[in-house]
Amino acid sequence: MPYADLAEVRLHYRFDGPEDRPVLVLSHSLGTDMTMWYDALPALAEQYRILRYDMRGHGKSSVPPGLYTVANLGSDVLALLDDLGLQRCFFCGLSLGGMIGIWLGANAPERMDKMILANTAARIGTCETWNLRIERVLTDGMESVADEVLERWFTPQFREASAARVEAMRTTLTAMSAEGYARCCEAIRDMDLTASLHCIQTPSLVVAGTFDVATPPSAGRFLAMSMQQASYVELPAAHISAVEQADEFSRAALKFLGGQES
Repeated sequence: MPYADLAEVRLHYRFDGPEDRPVLVLSHSLGTDMTMWYDALPALAEQYRILRYDMRGHGKSSVPPGLYTVANLGSDVLALLDDLGLQRCFFCGLSLGGMIGIWLGANAPERMDKMILANTAARIGTCETWNLRIERVLTDGMESVADEVLERWFTPQFREASAARVEAMRTTLTAMSAEGYARCCEAIRDMDLTASLHCIQTPSLVVAGTFDVATPPSAGRFLAMSMQQASYVELPAAHISAVEQADEFSRAALKFLGGQES
């Protein structure tokens, strides 16, 4: 798979789907990589040219030194689009990927046709909570947070019924760079885009999970109500709705983006 050597980071990316279709960028959550979209990808790739990438600090992308911010992560997306000669795109981000979407909507609306913001919010958690997690992974490694993270990602029913899929995501989580994970935790810790929400005019779909404790439905409804052209849908899932309810997620995404449901 190809890499883009950008000014600050080397990003690992992949295209799927027909070359003559509009481009839909998929941006994953904290602690995963582009394989997070495996379950939703087939339906989306029937209608769109899918561009997936590993964000900085994750997967096969590089782990630049220094403090990470959501502005860094959003600028990485813009630099990747520039490198690939793409002026505009559809964008779908989940959790941290959704935060990147919020930043893009506020700072680069001319590049976004429509956005899907899933299981996300303008601000998530507290400084204390993120600092504790950063300290744990830098001191004790990724394994020290794996069980706790998976309990927040998926409902107990899904963890039991889809044990192999959950284990695969656990493997991705525990294999990733503790430094890259911690730096992205810093980006979430320091982000508050609440004041920018009312300025976002890009048509957007906010997706929430009924059982999501990290970004609950109340946060999703607030996000949708605070933006100028946003609709809201709720799925019976925890935090990683694009995995736990992949078919419903894809149907909602295609309906919103204008593609045909399969």
